Amino acid sequence: MALFDRNQKQRSSFCSTATFAVFVALCLFGLWMVSSPETIPGAISLSSATAKLAAVEVKEEDSSIDATNTVKKDTANVVAEDDPVKLAGDANGDDEKASSSSSSSSKDQSFDDENGRTEGGELVKPGTGSESTDGAAAAAAQAKSFAAVEEAAAAETDSKDTGGGLVDQTASTNAKEIAGGQELTAVEQASTDAKESGTAEQAAAEATDGKESGGAVAGRGGGGTPKNLTFDDENGKMEGVDLVKDDGNKTRISEESAMVEGAKLTVNPSAKAAAAAAAATIDAEEDKKQDTTGGEQQLATAEAMPNAQAELLTERAAQNGSFTTQAAESTEEKKKRAAENNNSSKNKKKGGNNNNNKNNNKKHDSDVAPPSSTWKLCNSSAGADYIPCLDNEAAIKKLKTDIHYEHRERHCPTTPPTCLVPSPPKYRDPIRWPHSRDKIWYHNVPHTMLAEYKGHQNWVKVSGEHLTFPGGGTQFKHGALRYIDLIQRALPDVVAWGRHSRVVLDVGCGVASFGGYLFDRDVLTMSLAPKDEHEAQVQFALERGIPAISAVMGTQRLPFPANVFDVVHCARCRVPWHIDGGKLLLELNRLLRPGGVFVWSATPVYQKLPEDVEIWDAMVKLTKAMCWEMLKKTKRSVVDDQKPVSNSCYDKREQKDPSLCEVSDDPNAAWNIQLRACMHRVPEDESVRGSRWPEPWPERLKKAPYWLDSSQTGVYGKPAPEDFAADLEHWRKVVRSSYIGGMGIDWKTIRNVMDMRAVYGGLAAALREMKVWVMNVVTIDSPDTLPVIYERGLFGIYHDWCESFSTYPRSYDLLHADHLFSKLKPRCAVLPVVVEVDRILRPNGKLIVRDDKETVDEIKSVVRSLQWEVRMTVSKNKEAMLCARKTTWRPTEIETR
Repeated sequence: MALFDRNQKQRSSFCSTATFAVFVALCLFGLWMVSSPETIPGAISLSSATAKLAAVEVKEEDSSIDATNTVKKDTANVVAEDDPVKLAGDANGDDEKASSSSSSSSKDQSFDDENGRTEGGELVKPGTGSESTDGAAAAAAQAKSFAAVEEAAAAETDSKDTGGGLVDQTASTNAKEIAGGQELTAVEQASTDAKESGTAEQAAAEATDGKESGGAVAGRGGGGTPKNLTFDDENGKMEGVDLVKDDGNKTRISEESAMVEGAKLTVNPSAKAAAAAAAATIDAEEDKKQDTTGGEQQLATAEAMPNAQAELLTERAAQNGSFTTQAAESTEEKKKRAAENNNSSKNKKKGGNNNNNKNNNKKHDSDVAPPSSTWKLCNSSAGADYIPCLDNEAAIKKLKTDIHYEHRERHCPTTPPTCLVPSPPKYRDPIRWPHSRDKIWYHNVPHTMLAEYKGHQNWVKVSGEHLTFPGGGTQFKHGALRYIDLIQRALPDVVAWGRHSRVVLDVGCGVASFGGYLFDRDVLTMSLAPKDEHEAQVQFALERGIPAISAVMGTQRLPFPANVFDVVHCARCRVPWHIDGGKLLLELNRLLRPGGVFVWSATPVYQKLPEDVEIWDAMVKLTKAMCWEMLKKTKRSVVDDQKPVSNSCYDKREQKDPSLCEVSDDPNAAWNIQLRACMHRVPEDESVRGSRWPEPWPERLKKAPYWLDSSQTGVYGKPAPEDFAADLEHWRKVVRSSYIGGMGIDWKTIRNVMDMRAVYGGLAAALREMKVWVMNVVTIDSPDTLPVIYERGLFGIYHDWCESFSTYPRSYDLLHADHLFSKLKPRCAVLPVVVEVDRILRPNGKLIVRDDKETVDEIKSVVRSLQWEVRMTVSKNKEAMLCARKTTWRPTEIETR
């Protein structure tokens, strides 16, 4: 060790002579290495000093990160890349634990793109001559030198990306394949590095510094780098490895992503500190088993999981388990109703057949061929606000009546559109939350009619280049928070915002200030309003970063399961609750959880005009017949009615109007189901959903619902409660390991998120600490797990992705599709769904797709034709993942009608 300590004072001329001799020997050895790079001795005898250096034990830290440099949980074989001073002390300290295992490294790795060529894991820039490296690169080279010495001529390891920069080195000095299949050893690499740095003494120092810098590479002794990795395409696709990402114009490759399948991940108390310091650590525990056919090592994904949950990574032929699907529920309900109608009218039976024909047409339409490579803008009178299923002018003109708001309901075109919706001319990136709640860019939603019509009620105002939202509404001109607290004071125990009441439905939401300010009370609100004369009200809400959908209470059930909302709210929502036998209020009764509260704030509550008095009397009569209990009527126009928790009141009614629904009527069937003026009985069996109030928030988020028991089979094949817990843990690892900081996503710009194929809502639960909200979409042909999502204090909606979603263009910052597209293929083409994704996603928004490789490649081809930036593609076996960013590009040609 003394020979390599440049700061040590020489004690004798003998030591000086020895030092000079070693110096000359190293210089000659370095020159020999440079002149004969392909003549490598089969074995190299190390000097006694070097052997002593290799014998020093390196401390092993109990923290790790995955391919995304995100701190993860680990159990063993971890070496932290930490502060050099601290690590120097660690290297020279007392007894410390050494990395023990070793493995072969890859010698067949190559990667080409516009940024250069990577050989053996190092990125090589085009050109000749040696290039100097930055501090991070030097540290990586030093660490690599010591790691190989410590492992006694172990194979070369990949370059490590430290500090966010690329390690740029020449092909002649890094990972060069040599004759005889042998690779550069640590001593050889140190000598080559010495040539670049100018002196052999520096090379010796580097060998020492490699040890002192914390053994960032030494930890790989426990895992090694798998063989036969391939990198291709201009965007950095990595076959078999779990991270190749574009960061700006540079492609960063992390060999840490080659995690061993089934490796357990844990976090010790020091991991948080390491994360705060942005220290990169790695866990690469090796599985030495080889594939029986190819002999290749099996790689785990970036979100490597314990063996007990490993199937969640590869299981994508998910079963329904004990769950039915919304499509099955709704189809069965339609059949039962058609059979009932058949007894009285043959014409109505034909109506049921027409529905079947419609489904057949939809299946046929799924085979529509994609358009040519020339994209065109949609030719619609709605322009930049085009919603295909709500702006179908041809279908709306054919309606016989619109008395029940039929013209505001969904009328999807027979052939899904494949045109692109234009952006407003001066569109710019949205203002970030929470500032967006108060103001948005005017040119993003260039509508002023609502400001002119409702400005005096503090809905929205025009202020220069902004639209501002003072936080008021028709019924709460002095601010939403005062109004929210008024409701709380009226019924403190029943309401209890953010504890007892977590999920709210706001009907006729306007610009959704009520839901926007309920975030301050830790309450999640599903706001809905029709696309009507209140110009772009839902679009305002979404631009502000507040959850909202375009929907109307008309002739059909809303796309939600029964008994899921803790509170339903209506403030001047202009819904005629009392007409048609109370059909619309009875729909709210279906949605409201037993014991939940309906908050009604409107002029009939407090005004004495004849019309208001008439409406009030009708509402009192109707709610009493529904067995709702009026808990409170305030002087400030708020009425709180509570839904019963038992059926005793129903059984005691003298007047059976409204009537109870038939036992065969499924309250959870909600896809294109016509409203009926009847009430469903309240669940009273304690094992049945709806019989008990959920756990308080936030405990309900992590706990499996009481009505899921071990006798039921979950979506992934485990007993339902275990399935639920495994799904949550899976998405926690995925988010921590891959999504946060690992895909080039600036999460400060992400607010509106959609999980296009949610199961239990695990992704939304994993993102809870982020300043985002997640719209969980349960597709109609997937297991109907939406009640589980609501039970845990999240929200979502049923949808068929063969049709357009009921939202405005440019609504979401991030769309997530986990094995959605491949499951849609039997029913509809992928292309129109990708076009719908383009419509929903904001410019510069991100799309994450996890699916089979064939489907991901198909999607990648489409988004590239849309001029999107493919930021990352990953494949493992037949599975793949893609992360892409939508750009501001729009075609100029408009389609012909």
